[in-house]
Formats: sequence, structure tokens, C-alpha cells
Amino acid sequence: MSTSNNSKIETCDLLVAGSGAAGFAAAVVAAHHGLKVILIEKDMTLGGTSALSGGWIWAPCNPVAKRHGILEEIEAPRRYLKAVLGNNFRPELVDAFLKAAPEMVAFFEDNTALTFDCGAKIPDTYSELPGAGMGGRSVIAQPYDARSLGDDVDLLRPPMKETTFLGMTIQAGPDLRAFLTATRSVKSMAYVSLRFGRHLWDLLRYGRGMQLRNGNALIGRLLRAALDKGVDLRPSHKITELLQDQTGVIGAVVESEAGKTTIHAKHGVVLACGGYANDLARRESTFPRPEEHLTLAVPSATGDGLRLGETAGGHQDLSVAAPGAWCPVSQVTWPDGSTGVFPHIIDRGKPGVIGVLADGQRFCNEGLGYHDYVREMLTKVPDGQETASWLICDHRFLRRYGLGIVRPAPIPISGWLQSGYLTRGKTLADLAKACGIDTAGLEATVADFNEDARRGEDPRFGRGTTPYMRLQGDPDVRPNPCLAPIENGPFYAVKVVPGSFGTFSGLKTDGNARVLDDNEDPIRGLYAAGTDMSSVMGGHYPAGGINLGPALTFGFIAGRHAAKES
Repeated sequence: MSTSNNSKIETCDLLVAGSGAAGFAAAVVAAHHGLKVILIEKDMTLGGTSALSGGWIWAPCNPVAKRHGILEEIEAPRRYLKAVLGNNFRPELVDAFLKAAPEMVAFFEDNTALTFDCGAKIPDTYSELPGAGMGGRSVIAQPYDARSLGDDVDLLRPPMKETTFLGMTIQAGPDLRAFLTATRSVKSMAYVSLRFGRHLWDLLRYGRGMQLRNGNALIGRLLRAALDKGVDLRPSHKITELLQDQTGVIGAVVESEAGKTTIHAKHGVVLACGGYANDLARRESTFPRPEEHLTLAVPSATGDGLRLGETAGGHQDLSVAAPGAWCPVSQVTWPDGSTGVFPHIIDRGKPGVIGVLADGQRFCNEGLGYHDYVREMLTKVPDGQETASWLICDHRFLRRYGLGIVRPAPIPISGWLQSGYLTRGKTLADLAKACGIDTAGLEATVADFNEDARRGEDPRFGRGTTPYMRLQGDPDVRPNPCLAPIENGPFYAVKVVPGSFGTFSGLKTDGNARVLDDNEDPIRGLYAAGTDMSSVMGGHYPAGGINLGPALTFGFIAGRHAAKES
């Protein structure tokens, strides 16, 4: 057994490293089963990248869907995953996930402050494939009033300002639609006025938004659950070394401002440190075109869990189809000179926008998943050229839907034009010149696109032909909610580059979330979940919520399994 000199010694039953959805799930479940749990987090606040996320959770056959009358057998999502994952389909992991996901949802609803709303109308991404779901497989944490946390709200990581409106989280679905239609609907305007009025009051009273939605609501509710279960929460603590003896992992060395602490954990350690999206060396060796990549993962996601797992005999799974959960992003420069990253999740599917490369040509179906958009960009941009695309729209589109971080009317756009985030041209030729796009190529592309869009057709890429794509569009647009011509100048563009929500290529584990050694044997006392675990999706993106769904589920599995270990 290895130990460190001059350190305090503590004992617990389970040590959890990381406070995203996976870490919280493991901690709450283990504590519910009677274990003394310590959860440590490197950052000053809790929640990791999960707190910044859209919050959707893919958990097929869940009890929330059943309450909405959506019933299906597990074989349907299994068949769908087999179709999407292909050679990356690992039966043990997939079966463990599909069995435990509905149990996870039921556990949290029955025993904690975490309750869910149903994504009853959200189809899987590849809705044309066998076994694809047309709704109900996704759930999201119900909105949460952070005042219920009391002073502990200060432990909660705030949402990204890039994806909020003055710090107010807005949830995809009816909530977002009300904001997009506030200038065209009295009902929407009334709803938005109440929401925003309450938000302004919260800012004055508490200094932050307290109406939590999306990933912030998920982590807020998990934080409440952890507090209720007596989990010992320790922000600003970093795990630096795993302790092992002949039986397996028995604890860890943890550092904080107070110094080093040796923590002996009777039931083991759960690694849920957030993956390696900001580990530049590991990213360099696994990501395509890593130097051009902008990640949405928190800065503390530097691969600690993977490094520790490898020291204990585990290994990174490099067989996944893609090492990261790709998302197209644009870089935001704020008035104070600070920068951020905006994820293009919803805008690409709206009618009246296209994505083009430097040659002015479309390169993919803009309305498919965010992972697909980046994969196509990485594939289609020639070697030696900057990996970038531009989202192109006209004035009508911009003021109706917004583009990237640019909000729809009546929010002014002048600041984004001045910062260079948004580029404007009186004509398409002017816009192309300003962006460095081939003028003839862009003009020809838009002309061809418009001719087809007026008929509601996209013969080249088939945009708007599946339920998933149509959900991203505008139901008020006929005949195709995903298509409208780009013809009312001035014209606008936002530059988009490869990004990610986090990493897929984590430590290889078994169906009980136990880290495997080189002989494919489980390392006793060592678990990995979230992005420290190699994704059950094998580097594919079959549906929205396939990061948080497995994170919560395998965190749940790890906590439950550890509680059974003597």
C-alpha cells in the first residue's frame, strides 16, 4: 500500500471524486444505502459540466414516460442502439444501462428531491432507424427554486452566461418557444414578463438567478438530495493518488488548502472527475484537429480520473468511434474582453439558415444532430485549411429566431456586430467578402437552396424529412418547418468551429461501472462513471441526453454496487 507522509488520516465507506451528475448520483445512492460518503470536488463550486448543460437525460422505458402513457419494451431501444452503434455496441454495458436507467429515475423520484418532467414529444436523432423512439425516452429535472438550498446555494456552479439571458436559464420546449414568440403573442409576452420580472427580483435579492432550469436544476436538486442524505461535500479538494493493497483500491490521497489528507474508503473510490476535454496533451493524442477545438467542459476537466485510473491498472478505451461528444460552437467576446463559447444546438434546424464552408458550399444536413454537424465539418474541410463553417441567414431570420448568442427582436444586435461575433453584408457578395467565403460559391448555393426551400424541399440533404429534424424547426412554417428561403437582406453570418460537451473515451469498465485492468478483470474498489468512464454509446450520439443519462445511470449503478460490497 502506498501512502503520503505528513498527511491527516480519515476513514469513510465510499469516496467520490467529482460533483457532476455521475458523482452526485453515486454519492446519493450509496448514502441512501447507509454508507458514509465523502464527495470531493476540485473546483470551489459543485456541479461540473453537468451544471452548464441543457439537462436532458436519455433513459428509455422510464416511469415518467409510463405515467404519460408511453409504454415500450427494452428490446426497442436496444435494437435502436445496435443499429446506431454498429461495431461499437458492447452488450454488457448496453444491457446494464437499459436495465438500470428506469430504476435510476424511479429511485430519485421516490427517495430524493430530484423529480422529472417528460420529453414526451422528443424523438431519437435517427428516427428512421429500427427501434427509434418517437418520444418519452428523455426526461429532464423539473424547474427548481434554489431558495430551497438556503445558504448552500453558494455551493452550486452558476450556469454559463452564454446560454442564459442575463443569467436566467431558459429550457428548450414551451419555455423557449414563449421567449421566441414574445413579440408575436400576448400570452407569450405575459409569460416572459412574469419570468423575467421574477428573475430581476432574484438578482436584486440574491445576486443570482434562483429559477433553475436545465442542468442547473438537475444539479440543484442533486445537491439538495446529497445534503438530505448526509453526504460530506468538500469543494476545493483534489484527489492526487489512489491507495492500493493486494485486494484493490482502498482509498486516496486528497489535497486542499489545509494540506494533504489520506482517506481510507472501505467500499472504494468512484472516479467522476469530468473527463479530459481540457487535458491538452491527451487531447492532442486523441482528437482530430485538436488545436482548433473549443470545449464546453469546465476548465477543471483535465483528465485527473483517467490518470488515476491508469495508475491503478485501468486503461483508456480508444476503440470508440469518436473521442468526444461533438458540438458546433462559436467563440464569444464580451465587452470586458473575456471570452466564452456558445453551443449551436437549436438554431441550425430553424427554417432560413444554412451552414457553408469556405468554398460557399453546404456540406451537411444542418438539422441533424450537433455531433453529426461537427463530424461532417471535420471530414469535409480539406487538410491545411481552418476547420470552420459559417451559419448564414437573412434579416428576417435573425430577428425572428436569433443566431448563436445573438437574441431575436427586440434585443439589439449592434454589440455583436461591433465585437465581430456577427458579420453583416448588404448583399451576399458583401457578406462573403467580409467572411472570407468564396463569393460565387455562396451566391450559387443560396440561389439553389432558395429555389428548393420555397417548395419545402431539400433534395441534396433531406432536411426536415424526419421527426427529429421537424422538432427542431418552426411548426408555423409550411410545408416544411425546417426550410425557408434566405432572401431578405441584409445578410448575416456567425463563424462556427468544432467543439464538444466533453469526452467519450474514458476508462474501460464493466456493467457494474468497475474499472477493468488489462486482462479485462475488474479492479476491486475502483469505479468510474460519467466521462471518466468510456461511453456506453461507443463514441456515437443516438439521442439528446446520452451524456447525462449514462452518467446518472452508471453513477447509480456504482453507488448501489459499492453499498453491497463488504
